[in-house]
Amino acid sequence: MQVGFPDVHSLEFITNPLATPSPMPSDRYENPLVTRYASTEMSQLFSAQRKHSTWRRLWVALAEAEAELGLPITAAQVSELKANVDQIDFAAADRYEQQLRHDVMAHVHAYGDQCPEARPIIHLGATSCFVTDNADLVLLREALQLISAKVVDVIAAWATFAAEHRDLPTLGLTHLQPAQPTTVGRRACQWAYDLVLDLAELEHRLTQFRARSIKGTTGTQASFLRLFEGDHEKVRQLEQRVAEKMGFDATYEITGQTYPRKLDAQILDVLAGIASSAHKGATDLRILAHRKELDEPAESSQIGSSAMAYKRNPMRSERICGLARLVLSLQSSPAATLATQWMERTLDDSANRRVVLPQAFLAVDALLILYRNIASGLVVYPAQIERHLREELPFLASENILMEAVAAGGDRQDLHERIRQHSQAAAAEVKQHGRPNDLLERLSGDLAFAGVDLDAAVDPSQLTGRSAQQVDEFLAEIVAPIRQRYDTRQASSTEPRV
Repeated sequence: MQVGFPDVHSLEFITNPLATPSPMPSDRYENPLVTRYASTEMSQLFSAQRKHSTWRRLWVALAEAEAELGLPITAAQVSELKANVDQIDFAAADRYEQQLRHDVMAHVHAYGDQCPEARPIIHLGATSCFVTDNADLVLLREALQLISAKVVDVIAAWATFAAEHRDLPTLGLTHLQPAQPTTVGRRACQWAYDLVLDLAELEHRLTQFRARSIKGTTGTQASFLRLFEGDHEKVRQLEQRVAEKMGFDATYEITGQTYPRKLDAQILDVLAGIASSAHKGATDLRILAHRKELDEPAESSQIGSSAMAYKRNPMRSERICGLARLVLSLQSSPAATLATQWMERTLDDSANRRVVLPQAFLAVDALLILYRNIASGLVVYPAQIERHLREELPFLASENILMEAVAAGGDRQDLHERIRQHSQAAAAEVKQHGRPNDLLERLSGDLAFAGVDLDAAVDPSQLTGRSAQQVDEFLAEIVAPIRQRYDTRQASSTEPRV
């Protein structure tokens, strides 16, 4: 019988998953990623209860597989271990760790106290990394699955927004200067597409996940070979059976004492990529909020400033940028850890990984919750968008006006010079005197452009190219298959906690 490992959405392993967490003592530091920003689901995934329950499931899997292959382990011993997987005496484990200065052995002893019949065979043939690293692989894979689901939720939210505003013309900005018009919906597709590329990286990493299984102290499996009296085939079978009981189809072919720390670096690269995508989108939104073209969703009683009562700040986007910057700062740490894992391993990875991996996942989880909240409730101001576009349209349409004037019989070089002079004069009116852009009035008074329909030339809908069609194609060809794979009808309802 296989040991059951819960799927990505299951919290059955937690004693009371619906219980409200006890407040932290007011004289202790609280991790704001847990208390303010990340989802309960992600916080519980990295909890002590979840980690150590997973350790115990691994000990069950090992004992069960060893018994199946002929070692003297009884069904009663395995049953006793299974009965106490989730009932962890953390106080006892803490006492043992104070005495032994070894967290794995502390939990071996605490588990043994609860399972006196099975005590002699707990952790048989294994090294500490059997539980620590295999448990990490189980939890990291599940964390990536949680992140994947949230990335898909954000993509779906931007897709809905893009469809609604597929053909709403807006001023394009390159170098943060006026450029050829696009549409509000197409710009949202750019934000979504960055996440589509991140999702492809997530999915690839998930396909590469394997178990470390029973590699032994330095990866040679020497202890297990001794247990099975030199029977190499039984050791190979044990490795595969334990991996399967953990929910993995395969194991890493070669390891030292730990699973390859390369994996941690690859995971942080993926998380940093998501953080970068969200930071880019949130920065764009902050700029557009400054231009009064868009607003984040806001509650009716939300306060923007304790002093300036009129303020409506883009606080969600700002928080995304702050959390993303944290993740980007963490990205280099696993790479440095990988680089310094001498020979078969050193222990300087342990403290670093305990901090970096959960923090990165919690931060990305939090910023994706915010990003989806924004995308689902973004407020658009078409009149303001049109005003900004109209201010720049005469300049943006000048090339079209030039071509139409040439088609009407004009000399291209003469017309180009006339437009240049009129444009510079109009720009001076705007920049030096703060007056409206009067380029169209200047051109309409120039007989060289008498044959041009200037109103039609500055019709915004004629200047956005294939923007609306590109939105339709992106949603049909890129987003729709993602939605079908992940069934976004069941999108997470998690909202920002603060």
